Amino acid sequence: MKACFIGLGYIGLPTAIIAANSGVEVVGVDVNPKVVEKVNKAQLHIVEPGLDVLLREAVSSGRLRAASMPEVADAYFIVVPTPFKGDHEPDVSYVEAATRSVIPVLKPGDLFVIESTSPVGTTEAMARIIFEERPELKGLIHIAYCPERVLPGNIIYELVHNDRVIGGMDAEATEMAKKFYSHFVKGQLFATNSRTAEMCKLTENSSRDVQIAFANELSLICDRAGINVWELISLANRHPRVNILNPGCGVGGHCIAVDPYFIVSAYPQEAKMISLARETNNYKSEWCAEKVINAILRFRLDHGRMPVVAMMGLAFKPNIDDLRESPASHIIDRVAEAETGAELLICEPNITSHPKWTLTECRQAYQRADIVVLLTAHDPFKALEWSDDKQIFDFCGIFKR
Repeated sequence: MKACFIGLGYIGLPTAIIAANSGVEVVGVDVNPKVVEKVNKAQLHIVEPGLDVLLREAVSSGRLRAASMPEVADAYFIVVPTPFKGDHEPDVSYVEAATRSVIPVLKPGDLFVIESTSPVGTTEAMARIIFEERPELKGLIHIAYCPERVLPGNIIYELVHNDRVIGGMDAEATEMAKKFYSHFVKGQLFATNSRTAEMCKLTENSSRDVQIAFANELSLICDRAGINVWELISLANRHPRVNILNPGCGVGGHCIAVDPYFIVSAYPQEAKMISLARETNNYKSEWCAEKVINAILRFRLDHGRMPVVAMMGLAFKPNIDDLRESPASHIIDRVAEAETGAELLICEPNITSHPKWTLTECRQAYQRADIVVLLTAHDPFKALEWSDDKQIFDFCGIFKR
C-alpha cells in the first residue's frame, strides 16, 4: 500500500506520519517548498507534543518522504484548508486544486478520500471533476469522505483512538476506506454515505459552537449582574444533567470558528440557532476588546499617564502555536488599532517570533504591566500569582475571578 497525502499541515502531516509508522509507504505533498524540505529533514514545522519523535522514525525508516507534486499511489488523501470567501462563504478552491493535481496519476482501483472540512456535496462535486477529465475511470476508482476530529495538542492519541466516520460514494468505496484507516485507527469506524459524513463534521463543530455561545452569553449577563461567572458555572454543573462549558474571549481555530458557516451559508433560513451562536461568539471578542480599550482610557484619566498593558496569549487555545481564527489575536489587533498610546506587551510562549508583534516573556510582561489581559489559558500563565496592584482582565479563567 502506498498513500499520497496532499497537504502537510496541522492534520495532514500528523496523519501521514502515523500512517507511515503503521507500515504504509507515504509520500506527503505540499505547495510550500520549505515544508517539503523540513519534512525530508525530519523537522517539524508545527508544534505538536511527541510528533517530532514519530516524524524522525517515519523518515529514517524510509516510509515517509515529502514532495512538491503527487505521485502514483494506491490511495490519495486531500487534507488542505477550506477558508472563507465573501461573506463567510466556504472556499473549496484548495480542495479542487488538490483534486485536480492527482487526476493525472489516478488509475483504476485507486482510493480517493477527502478529509478537508467541506460543505455538503463537495465529495460528489470533486467526483464530477475527476470524471469530466478522466471519464474512463468512472466506476473504477473509489471515492469517500472521512473527516478528521482531533484536538491540537493531543493529535497523536486522538488520530489513533478516536472513532471515525467514513462516507463512501458507494459501499465498496466505504469498505476500501475503512480498510485503509484500520491500519492505524483503534477507534471504531462507522460507515455512512459521503453527504452524511460531510454534515457530521459540520454538525460536531456547530454543536460545540452553540454550547460555547451559551457560556459566553452567560459571562456577559454575569458581568452586568455582578456575578462571578466561573463560580456560577461550577455550582450549576453540580446538577446531574447540566454541563455548561467555560466561557472565553471568543472562539477560534479552523474548525469551530469556521465550520458552522458552512451550514449557515447553505441553509440560511433553517440554521437560525447556529447563526446566532456564531454572532454571539464573534461579539464576545469585540466585547473583550472594548473592555480593555475603555480600561486604558480610564487609567490615563486616573493616573495622568498611559498604562503598560500585557496581552497574554495569541493562540486560539491553550498550549499550542495555532493562531488561525484566534479571538486573542483579533482582540490584540483591535486594541492596537484604537491607538490609545498604551504600551502593549504581547506574550505567546508557544512561538518564537511573530510577523507583526515583538514578543515579551510572560513573567516579565506581567511584572511590568499596569493592566493584564489574560486571553489564552497557557500553562505558563497559570504559574502567575494574582496581584491586587494590577487591573486584571481574566477572560480565560486563569484566576477565575
